[in-house]
Amino acid sequence: MTVAQPLVLLAAGGTGGHLFPAEALALRLRERGIRVALATDSRVAALSGEFPASEIVAVPSATPSSGRSPLRRLTAFATLGRGFAAALREIRRLNPAVVVGFGGYPTVPPLLAAQMLRVPTLLHEQNAVMGRANGFLARAATIIATGFPEVRGVPAKATARRVHTGNPVRPAVLAAGAMPYPALGADAPLQLLAFGGSQGARVMSDVVPDAVVRLPAPLRARLTVIQQARAEDLARVQALYEGAGLSAFTVAPFFKDLPAKMATSHLVVARSGASTVAELAVIGRPSILVPLPGALDQDQAANAAVLGRIGAAFPTPQTDFTPERLAADLGALLGDPDRLAAAAAAAKGAGLPDAAERLAALVVETALSAR
Repeated sequence: MTVAQPLVLLAAGGTGGHLFPAEALALRLRERGIRVALATDSRVAALSGEFPASEIVAVPSATPSSGRSPLRRLTAFATLGRGFAAALREIRRLNPAVVVGFGGYPTVPPLLAAQMLRVPTLLHEQNAVMGRANGFLARAATIIATGFPEVRGVPAKATARRVHTGNPVRPAVLAAGAMPYPALGADAPLQLLAFGGSQGARVMSDVVPDAVVRLPAPLRARLTVIQQARAEDLARVQALYEGAGLSAFTVAPFFKDLPAKMATSHLVVARSGASTVAELAVIGRPSILVPLPGALDQDQAANAAVLGRIGAAFPTPQTDFTPERLAADLGALLGDPDRLAAAAAAAKGAGLPDAAERLAALVVETALSAR
């Protein structure tokens, strides 16, 4: 008689920050002979690619932001209610051994449905401050895994055991982490990488090119710039770089090989989402981090501060992120090889390349303990 493989249901929203760690975990679970299904929202089509799951189910979801109109909030709650009903049907059909959530409101319907059906649930909190969706689900979670050693904002009523696993990174990041920090010298080429997360960031297009053109001509002549820019910003960003006297430049809306580009860069300018911070640490690259402003929980600011405290990154609030300030910071850092090398080493020392394996072991333990 053939015994069916156990199934683990992952729940992750369709942004890279949630989907990439879920993908890394899925790969590790499959290596252990465990089937994986993914529950997500409609955005997954643009980012999932070849997600390593035997099945992908779309669950209606919305974010009931307090800043929205009462009607839009009511509509969001109605959508979440439909998602909960759909998740109940899917969990009964799939019969998972455990459901793993990676945060964001798209995970609320499947995790809440699992908790109602008494299926073990494991929450993974990627940020240094627990998000609101995970905070809502934490009270009934079986176990909580964290990306950072210390996580603020965990509800007092959340009594589940906490385990620091780190943030899982994809195989492409692990491969990039094997590449040494690029050589630095008085006249050696320099590479700067700027990006704003899986969906881009307008501020990078507004600030980085103007800062680069302010650098001294000898420094610009050594500099290659690789920048992510939204489609609507491509033309103006390219126009600025064309006359900047750079060694070379590349501007695109999205880079599928971003980890490799991080590995060949001497300095990175980026947002400080949890996945970006984890990847910078595993690869070991210094960075100027610009946390997303306006977030109620200030999670990106907390993430950036973790690397900032050990000298691996140079956090800059967006209010201070001006072309003048960035030009000064770029000039100081790119002109100081020892400081860059020390920051790269500090970042590397904070990396947890085995985070996906740690999390996979915890998932298996959670499933087995529920039998």
